[in-house]
Amino acid sequence: MVEIKGLEKFAPKDFPGYISATLFTGGCNFRCPYCHNADLVLNPEALDTYPFEAILQFFDSRKDWLEAVCVSGGEPLLQDDIGVLFQHLKDRGLRTKVDTNGAFPQRLVSLIEDNLLDRIAMDVKAPLDKYASVTMAAVDTKKIERSINIIKDSGLEYVFRTTVAPGLTSHADLREICQLLSGARCYEVQPFSPGNSLDISYQKIEPFSQDEFQEYVRIAQEYFPEVKREG
Repeated sequence: MVEIKGLEKFAPKDFPGYISATLFTGGCNFRCPYCHNADLVLNPEALDTYPFEAILQFFDSRKDWLEAVCVSGGEPLLQDDIGVLFQHLKDRGLRTKVDTNGAFPQRLVSLIEDNLLDRIAMDVKAPLDKYASVTMAAVDTKKIERSINIIKDSGLEYVFRTTVAPGLTSHADLREICQLLSGARCYEVQPFSPGNSLDISYQKIEPFSQDEFQEYVRIAQEYFPEVKREG
């Protein structure tokens, strides 16, 4: 069964427009140095696992007002039986969203074909030729490309997102990412925040100033009809 490692009972930012909660699964196939969920990525076995029945009881107890659920991580599509979780959520009349890194296109297709998703958020980490250096992992970039196309063609609500970090994401990198996502409707630029970075050396890196970050937003606005910014 899917291992749930965290539950945010009220998470309005994760599913805009709906009263929502967020579930967090453990484990990830990437090791992005700026990741702020280090324990979920590096030490999921050290975190308590929520009993699956307790999770379902929580949603049953909120059925009169909770509208949607975001499943995040870590990387949720690492879980072999992630579809079982989404089926339980849909059976309860909840709208569903997945946060994914795009490395598992076949599981993404299965969720879409089974009508288990209403919204998708995919993090696009870097230009394809820099994926391994940014994620610190071996990456089949053809799967990343496939996930991008699956999402664009899905007919679902979606957003592609990129975290821009000093030393990792140049203006030229962002332009390459935007070109990779050509034809997408919605894109979100997120600023790196040192916080609880997976790579502790990144906790000492000064994030972009507001003016510097705004330049990344401006570049994205050249390519997409809707550009969101976090921060």
